[in-house]
Amino acid sequence: MSSAKNLDFGLWYSFRNPEQWRTDYHDLYQDHLNQIIQCEHLGYDDVWLTEHHLCEDGHSPSILPLASAIAVLTKKIRIGTGVLLLPLHNAVRIAEDTATIDILSNGRFELGVGIGYRPQEFEALGVSLSDRASLINEGLQVIKELWTEKLVNFEGKHYSLKNAFLEPKPVQKPSPPLWVGGFAPAAAKRAARLGDGYIGTGEMTEQAKIFRDEWHRLDRTGKPQLAGGHFWLVASKTPDKTFSEIAPHVLYQIETYNKWLGEAGQALFPVVKTPDDLKELGILNCVSSQHACDLIGDYVESTGIQRYYTWTVPPGYSVTKMTEHLSLFAEEVMPHFKPQKS
Repeated sequence: MSSAKNLDFGLWYSFRNPEQWRTDYHDLYQDHLNQIIQCEHLGYDDVWLTEHHLCEDGHSPSILPLASAIAVLTKKIRIGTGVLLLPLHNAVRIAEDTATIDILSNGRFELGVGIGYRPQEFEALGVSLSDRASLINEGLQVIKELWTEKLVNFEGKHYSLKNAFLEPKPVQKPSPPLWVGGFAPAAAKRAARLGDGYIGTGEMTEQAKIFRDEWHRLDRTGKPQLAGGHFWLVASKTPDKTFSEIAPHVLYQIETYNKWLGEAGQALFPVVKTPDDLKELGILNCVSSQHACDLIGDYVESTGIQRYYTWTVPPGYSVTKMTEHLSLFAEEVMPHFKPQKS
C-alpha cells in the first residue's frame, strides 16, 4: 500500500432518479444535501457535481444552483463541478455565477469543466458539436481573465470582449482553482495548458502522465494537481451482501453510459451485462476497510493524485444506506491517508 498521507477525500453526485426506483425529487435532493452536511462532519474534504441534459432519469442539468445550496448549508467542505460542460454555457455568465458561489461559500468553490460528448445535448442547446474544442479553450481563458483582471479585452472565434469586467470578484486569490476533465489525451494537455489541475476517474494512469509531462514541458510553476478515483469503492462490514444490493444500480448506470457513448461514437466502458462483470472488471468494489486502503494506496501510487473521490450514491440506491458506508469509510479508511494529529 502507498504511504500517501496527505490525500483529500471527496463525494461525487449526479442526483439521478431512475424510473424503476423513482422517488419524489424534492425528497431526493433534500436527502442528498443532508448527506453532504453529514459527510462534512465526518471529515470529507470536497464534493463534486456532474452535469448532463435531456436525461430520463433526471441526471442533474443544473449543478450551479446545487453548488449554491451546498455553499450556504455547509461551512468547510469544498464544492466543485466534476464536470460542468463548458461549451454548452456562456463563459461570461459562468464567471459571474461561479464568483457568486465562491462568495457564498467564503472561498470554497472549484470549477471543473469538460468538453461534452452527447450530440443530443449540443443540438438541444443550439451549440455545434464541432465547435466544442474552441469553445472550451476560449471559455477557460475568458473565465480566468474575468476572475483575475480589472478589465478584459478578448477577441476570439466565439467571444469578443472590450473593456469587460467582473464585479464582485471571487473570494479566492488569484482565483478559484480551475480543473479540466476528460478521457482523451487532448483533455489532459488542455488541463496543463489552461487549468490548474486534471480531473479524471477510473483508469487514468496514462492521462495523469500526459498531464504532468505537458505541465513540465510548458514550464508551469507550482505542483500539477490531480483528482480521481475508482468508479465505485464502497467500504462494508459485509462486502458480499453490499455488492448484491448495490450492483443493480451500478449496472444501470454503466448501461446508460454505454448507450450515451455509443450514440457519440465513443467507447469508455466495456460491455457489462451482469453483476459478475462489474466485479471482474473492477468497476464496483464493495470491500472491507483494509482492502479499500490497499486499493486506494495502489491507485495513488499509479496515478499520483492528491484528491480521491468515487461515485457516492448509485442511481436509485438508498441514501440512508449509503451514509452508513460513508461513515465506515470515514472512520476506518480516511485516517490511513491523513496526517497524524499530534
